[in-house]
Amino acid sequence: MDKTTCCIVGGGPAGMMAGLLLARAGVEVTVLEKHPDFLRDFRGDTVHPSTIRLLDQLGLGAEFACLPQSALTTLRVYAGDRMVVAADFTRLPGRYRHIAMVPQWDFLALLAGAAAAEPGFTLRMRSTVTGLVQESGTVVGVHYLDATGDTHTLRADLVIACDGRDSVARESAGLLQRSEDVPMDMWFFRIPKAADSASGAVQTRFTSGNSAVAIDRGDYYQTGYIIEKGCDATLRAEHDVQWLRDRVGELFDWPAEALAHIRCWDDVKLLEVTVGMLERWYVPGLLCIGDAAHTMSPVGGVGVNLAIQDAVAAARLLARPLLDGTVTTADLDKVQRRRMLPASFTQRSQRGEHDLLIAPALRGELDAAPLPLRVVDAMPALAGLTAYLGGIGLRPEHAPDFARRPPVGADPLNPAH
Repeated sequence: MDKTTCCIVGGGPAGMMAGLLLARAGVEVTVLEKHPDFLRDFRGDTVHPSTIRLLDQLGLGAEFACLPQSALTTLRVYAGDRMVVAADFTRLPGRYRHIAMVPQWDFLALLAGAAAAEPGFTLRMRSTVTGLVQESGTVVGVHYLDATGDTHTLRADLVIACDGRDSVARESAGLLQRSEDVPMDMWFFRIPKAADSASGAVQTRFTSGNSAVAIDRGDYYQTGYIIEKGCDATLRAEHDVQWLRDRVGELFDWPAEALAHIRCWDDVKLLEVTVGMLERWYVPGLLCIGDAAHTMSPVGGVGVNLAIQDAVAAARLLARPLLDGTVTTADLDKVQRRRMLPASFTQRSQRGEHDLLIAPALRGELDAAPLPLRVVDAMPALAGLTAYLGGIGLRPEHAPDFARRPPVGADPLNPAH
C-alpha cells in the first residue's frame, strides 16, 4: 500500500500549483490526474495579473513569457446597441497590466515541469480516484484506478480535492454544495481563423436572443455560445446545425467557409453552467479548493485564478502542519476562512452580470447597453476599478517565502528584474 504526506486529487491549475508549492516546502506530495495528458479543449485559458505576478515570485516568469499567448489589455463588450469598455487593465498598478490568454495545457505543463524538479513531488497520470479511504470518521487516503484498470490505495496525512465542479472526492466525503440558479449553459466549438484576420484576444457580443464570446487562439477562435439553461437537447432536436452557423455569423461576421467547420452537432460541446459553494470546505483529513469548493460561472474567466489563489493560501497555511504531522480541522478551517470572502464576492459579481446582461439577452430584452456598463465606459477610473476587481481581486495571494525562487538566469546577488 502506497503512502504519501499529501495526496492531491486532480492535476488542474489548483492541483498543480498546490503540489508545486508544497513540494518546495519539503512536503512529500502525490498528484493524481485521471487524464493521460493536459491536452483538453475548452478549458479556462485566462491568466490574470495576480497569477502572472505569482509566477514571477516563483522564478517562472521568464518561462511563462515564452509560452504562446496573447494579451488582453482592455475588455470591450458589445452590449445591446454599442461597444463599451468594461475593464481597462492598463490602469492597474504594478508591472502586469493585462490578462494573458494562454492555452491551459501549456500553463499546466510549466507548473508540472517546475514541480518535477522537487524531490518530494510525484505526478501520476491516468490515475482516476474512485473514492476515499476513511477510518473513524477521518479521511486517510484514496482509492484510484491506474491506466490498466487496476485498483490501488494511496494513504495520506491529508487529501486536497482539486478535481473540479464534479469532484469525486467531495461527493465521497458527503460534502454538498449550495447551488444557485443560473440563466444559461454554453456551447463550445472552434472556428478557424483566416490568416489575414486582425488579432484580438477576446470578442464578446451580447444582443437580444443571440450572444457569444470568442477567444483568439492564434489559428482559430475558441467560441462559447450562450444558450438558455437546460435547453441543449431541445435546441439540438429542433434545429439543424446550420441554424447555429447562421447565428454565430450574425454576431462575428465570419465567412461561411469558416463557419462550415461546425460540421454537425457532435462538434458542439456543452458546458452545463453551475454556481455553488460548500458551506464547509473540509472534513477531517480532506480539504476542497477551487471548483471543488466553489463552482464558478465562466463569466469573467476568473475560475482558474481563484483556484490558484486557493492553492497558494492552502500551501502557506498547511505546509508547516504537514511537515510536523499535525494537520487538524482547525488548520483546514483557516484556509476556508481566508478564501471564503474572495470566492463569495466573485460569485456575487457574477450574479450581477447574469442579471444585468445575460438573462435579458436570453429573453430577447437587451435593446441597449445596461446603465452600469455605460457609466463604466464613460468614466475611465471605474474601468480601472473593474479591472482591479477582476484581474487582481480581493485578498490576492503572494508566494510563500519557502516557494520563492529567483528568475532563471538572474544574478543571485541581485535577483531583481
